[in-house]
Amino acid sequence: MATLTKKDIGGFLARQGILLAFALFMIGFTLANGRFLDPDNVMGVIRSSAILGVMALGVTFVVISGNLDLSVGSMMSFSTIVVLDLHDKLGPALAIPAMFAMTLALGAFIGFLVGYLRLNSLIVTLGMLSAIHGLTLTWSGGKNMDIADKAGTWFDVFGRGEVLGIPVPILMFLLLAVTLGTALAKTPFGRKIYAVGGNGTAATFSGIPRARVVFSCYLVSAFCVATAGLLQASRSMGSQNTVGQGLELEVLAAVILGGASLMGGSGTIFKTVIGVLILGFIQNGLLLVGLPFYVQYVVTWVIIILAVWLDIAAKRGRLWSPIA
Repeated sequence: MATLTKKDIGGFLARQGILLAFALFMIGFTLANGRFLDPDNVMGVIRSSAILGVMALGVTFVVISGNLDLSVGSMMSFSTIVVLDLHDKLGPALAIPAMFAMTLALGAFIGFLVGYLRLNSLIVTLGMLSAIHGLTLTWSGGKNMDIADKAGTWFDVFGRGEVLGIPVPILMFLLLAVTLGTALAKTPFGRKIYAVGGNGTAATFSGIPRARVVFSCYLVSAFCVATAGLLQASRSMGSQNTVGQGLELEVLAAVILGGASLMGGSGTIFKTVIGVLILGFIQNGLLLVGLPFYVQYVVTWVIIILAVWLDIAAKRGRLWSPIA
């Protein structure tokens, strides 16, 4: 009978360690507070995670293609402020498509720089984070945005509405997850993304248009960010111009928690959804046990470090470096 070796155990922990940690978190939070698994609390966590989740779906495409997108937080702030401002000027029927067009234009610009000019995605999106934040402040004049006539508009249906008792944000998150998951797993475009992320040079020599694939991934990410901005604006009917600040790290944490590799070439939409829920339930559990909200930032950092470590460990089949 085969015996387990340290390498086997290390490899298993590297692949499934984050799920084991999540199970321990869930058991601990349930014992600490009986309300943790209350249906209303569970539904609330999923609803509050929907905005982050929608953004993570798009970033999954980018990460699988072997790139990063650190601009999604500031881009979400821009989308939220723009749609709120245009709502009072043009009405929601025109404000929504106008906001989507502007956000897609930003995504196209980033995709052009990374895909066609072959610039480093970390540097480009880090620079765009600041640039888009400046654009948001310029658009708003440094002021927060609010819808003037909150009672006389149907705009709140996206963030506050329900269908058969299920909140609309959750339905939109699930619809996008199913659509994008199918596109990634079942279409030639999805296979090209995996090929480009796994080995961009080999993909190019195989006839795959690497630049076009990367460009398209940033468009998908921008579309998801615009959707998240719509949900955020509709939910609050007003917003600070820094509403998305810092979300890029939470989004990246959720994607990596779901198993997508920072090296590209691996990951799925389904696992990203799981990663989003892991992050949401852990943050909710911390609040229910009485810890201050700012502890979430420390925990998010720890989760990112743990997820990256496990990702690298999974590649080499052991938790520790053989030369350590």
